[in-house]
Amino acid sequence: MGSGHVSEALGVVKEDAVLARSRSLSVRLALNEAEIEAAQRLRFEVFYREMNAKPSPEMAATGRDFDRFDPVCDHLLVIDDADGTPQVVGCYRLLRREVAEATVGFYTSDEYDIAAMLARRGPARDLELGRSCVLKSHRTSPTMTLLWRGLLAYLLSHEIELMFGCASLPGTDPAALALELSYLHHFHLAPPDVRVRAQPERFVSMNILAKEQVNEAEALRKLPPLMKGYLRAGAYIGEGAVIDHQFGTTDVFIYFPTARIDPRYVAHFKKRPGATDGA
Repeated sequence: MGSGHVSEALGVVKEDAVLARSRSLSVRLALNEAEIEAAQRLRFEVFYREMNAKPSPEMAATGRDFDRFDPVCDHLLVIDDADGTPQVVGCYRLLRREVAEATVGFYTSDEYDIAAMLARRGPARDLELGRSCVLKSHRTSPTMTLLWRGLLAYLLSHEIELMFGCASLPGTDPAALALELSYLHHFHLAPPDVRVRAQPERFVSMNILAKEQVNEAEALRKLPPLMKGYLRAGAYIGEGAVIDHQFGTTDVFIYFPTARIDPRYVAHFKKRPGATDGA
């Protein structure tokens, strides 16, 4: 099967499994291993073929991006059925705190020191976000909107209080990303009492340009759409960036209390599951 195709795996899906629709697109959680593998093939297409990340020999042989976290995560899928062959065109990997602490821990902890954050919050309803991507041909407003609708439906269903994880800027040279990193540091840094720092051995300063040197409009224009979406919705950024040489990216920490989400967005995403969006 090609990248993201899951025609055999999908079969007939109960309508109550669908979180939202927009024309030929629908969003829901993966229901079986074959659908998770379709998300992994999409991730391989985007991260390794398009963005030139470095796969392990096992990944290269299977054409899938996978790790030890996949089996315990929920996988949010955007599926396009326009030509009668269902295809996964967008995905998000979601790991609830109670699942992480009972199994493999958090992916983010390799790059950021989140121990104090977790201890401070106690047994809260937290969610780690990761491995988000959209097929190049589908990087349009309807697809991105549907992915966000599915995520917010998941947040409401599980009463999530905090989202966190790593978001990426393309490239591994902080000097080339000075504008973007400095903008995030000066204008979106988390308050000191909740601020998470990069692991000491991986810490890269984001305070490269003085605040008065930062052109906010230009910095925003250069940020990836997903990161812009987080910021506009109310997310904070942690202190220090991390270079991810496998993926060829510079990562920053996203700290996003769901209480900061605009109530108007929450009201919109409480629409009846499966209702068709006119987008």
